Amino acid sequence: MTTASAPVFRQDAQVIGLVGVAHAVSHFFHLILAPLFPWLRAEFSLSYAELGLLMTVFFVISGVGQALAGFVVDRVGARAVLFAGISFLGLSALVLSQAQTYPMLLAGSMLAGLGNSVFHPADYTLLNKRVSAPRLGHAFSVHGISGNLGWAAAPVFLTTIAGLANWRMALLAAAVIPLAVLVLLVVNRGILRTEEVHAAVVSSKKAGESEGGQLGFLRLPAVWMCFAFFFITAMALGGIQSFSSTSLRSLYGMPLAWATVGYTAYMLASAGGMIWGGFLAAKTSRHERTIAMAFTAAGLFALVIATGMIPPLLAVVMMGLVGFGSGIAGPSRDLLIRAAAPKNATGRVYGVVYSGLDIGLATAPLLFGALMDARHPSLVFVGIGVFQALAIFTAMTVGVNTAKGAAKPQAA
Repeated sequence: MTTASAPVFRQDAQVIGLVGVAHAVSHFFHLILAPLFPWLRAEFSLSYAELGLLMTVFFVISGVGQALAGFVVDRVGARAVLFAGISFLGLSALVLSQAQTYPMLLAGSMLAGLGNSVFHPADYTLLNKRVSAPRLGHAFSVHGISGNLGWAAAPVFLTTIAGLANWRMALLAAAVIPLAVLVLLVVNRGILRTEEVHAAVVSSKKAGESEGGQLGFLRLPAVWMCFAFFFITAMALGGIQSFSSTSLRSLYGMPLAWATVGYTAYMLASAGGMIWGGFLAAKTSRHERTIAMAFTAAGLFALVIATGMIPPLLAVVMMGLVGFGSGIAGPSRDLLIRAAAPKNATGRVYGVVYSGLDIGLATAPLLFGALMDARHPSLVFVGIGVFQALAIFTAMTVGVNTAKGAAKPQAA
């Protein structure tokens, strides 16, 4: 590394690290209530439907808020919006810890959803504007891995403290996490400024950037294809998160511990796939091809699991392979959206596009839950494979259209 490039590398690493820590907190709060359901059910005499509604409310508020947050990010800056989101997460945990009624639990879940809504438009705006272009693939890779780590940490953290003390103490302890991260971000706020775009970030003129005002980007077909891509992939992810363990037990008669290991294998392999995916994304501009190959492999492995005809141990291994394929696609997915986004509309585009993720995560449990109620556990994995195949179509459409749009100015 040359002396001249050292400051650039240092800034890139600092921005990636800070944004990654914030993203981990966001994903931690995706599961702020689910691990505590046994305690909440006993405390408030709730049905499973009422517990599920707490999660649905979270993702609905987050999905709607995410689309709106993108406009706020482009207007007031990503840093201020990120600080506000972290603050709302801390406040939500405090409200939940003091809940005496079910409506108070709903209010706390709404606050958590509101806080969660800002992260994708704010995070990706910061990464796109403050990280040099050659390292963006790695930045998106770290961003995805940090989210997975947040998902993995939440159940262990919350259930351990709830078991040693009680569920209220677990939520009070959880409230400290975003507040501590907020202090870290404020101390390093200079690194996260977005008034000046890093000189090494490539900013090319996108089609339609100067037309249609604030809402002009909504007329771009690529934006809605990206939204569809996120909705479809979230449906697959939602099926895995909600019912993969239950389906594995039904299909293969394996104990709960093995089925849980299958889900853990998916998450860990997904993180490993994101690391490799970051290197692949840095070497190509045709990111849709990487996505297509990764999801083709993941979908095929899901269909093999659906047959119920392989040894249980191999089914657990294939869960890891499904996760690895999905992880590889992550960095390429984020760069694909960046290429489709008009200049100076990064926050708005990521906000609208990533709202598809929340909507998919809110919808998936309804579909896959109905399949399990109808005693079709194999269809859970069939559905996961089908959704990954549909994601390939949307990714290829976005990539081809973006490549054509980039070729027109060069031809002219």
